[in-house]
Amino acid sequence: MIDNHAIRAEFPLLAQTEKGLPLVYLDNASTSQKPQQVIDAIEHYYRAENANVHRGVYGLSERATEAFEGVRGQVQGLLNAASSKEIIFVRGATEGINLVASSWGRSSLQLGDQIIVSEMEHHSNLVPWQLLVADLGIEIVKWPIDELGQLHLSDLAGLLNEKTRLVAVTHMSNALGTINPIADIIALAHQHGAKVLVDAAQSVSHMPIDVQALDVDFLVFSGHKMYGPTGIGCLYAKQALLEQMPPYMGGGDMIYQVSFAGTSFNELPYKFEAGTPNIAGVIGLGAAIRFIERVGFDTIAAIEEDLLAYATAKLSKINGLRIIGEAAHKGGVISFVFDQAHPHDIATLIDQDAIALRASHHCAMPIMQKYGLPATLRASFGVYNNRADVDRLCVALEEALAMLA
Repeated sequence: MIDNHAIRAEFPLLAQTEKGLPLVYLDNASTSQKPQQVIDAIEHYYRAENANVHRGVYGLSERATEAFEGVRGQVQGLLNAASSKEIIFVRGATEGINLVASSWGRSSLQLGDQIIVSEMEHHSNLVPWQLLVADLGIEIVKWPIDELGQLHLSDLAGLLNEKTRLVAVTHMSNALGTINPIADIIALAHQHGAKVLVDAAQSVSHMPIDVQALDVDFLVFSGHKMYGPTGIGCLYAKQALLEQMPPYMGGGDMIYQVSFAGTSFNELPYKFEAGTPNIAGVIGLGAAIRFIERVGFDTIAAIEEDLLAYATAKLSKINGLRIIGEAAHKGGVISFVFDQAHPHDIATLIDQDAIALRASHHCAMPIMQKYGLPATLRASFGVYNNRADVDRLCVALEEALAMLA
């Protein structure tokens, strides 16, 4: 059992009560709470450095620009990208995928091309590709999961062919917790000449990612799931791909020269960063990265692996509870259902015990369809959760079941 009391104390929201009880927050796969250093960094920018970036020659703007661009370097280091030019600031993983679909997809795909999308994807890694089907005549091919919620490389090998242009896959499923063998997936796809887009929204705060070692083509993540602010995220893409891709939006920093005769575009990464960016969000993201690096991935893994094992064992003892997604390699996410009660009813009842637990399709409806479910309950862990949170959850679930019975 690991004592993470000091880490938990860095998150002011977790000190508050709900309905007169200490809050148990178990919806980290949706959004994580923010440590004080992230809150302080955002407050400091607005209080002491608020100015637009890249535009002013006065000191305030130069300081804001230095802080902003410093975070780009932090993300480069976090992912071990070859260049800061490969780091594009976006609103989140969703916008990052839409950028790739709209820019790379519309300029590179043509009639008859295929994109393989895994069955466990968040809607954000399926719908943008579906939007291209009617316009370009491409085909989306489903890579199915098994009953345990796992993808198999042998199935992918059978789907890959000369028409495959991209494999879109999550690193860690938000609905099941499954951690996919990304390195093997990328190697296999590249053997067939296909590129790979990895949704790392659920994994980037839980495990180290080396984009060069993986040889990944595109990777996206969101700040708000990694102890940072909402409305900010990153797209990583190989520089050679970004050089070939046309701009996603027009205006602001993405231009070099504009006239009515035509427009020339800025260099990377600014070609894809139109308009005034979320400067405070970027600065908050930088503080979140510093928090993660200070705590360390070894500590994060130890805490979350302990919680996953402990919670799985305790939840499995509750009569009528059925865990959905039992992959051999999982992160800190447990989805489950009760055959005798709807997930929404359970979540509503345990909210009276100040327990924040998601009951939803988790923006992954194909997974729900796979298991024939309208929704699941989902407990997802962060570095500040502990065994006492799990104990409170189990007691509240038992009481809710008794009330419904």
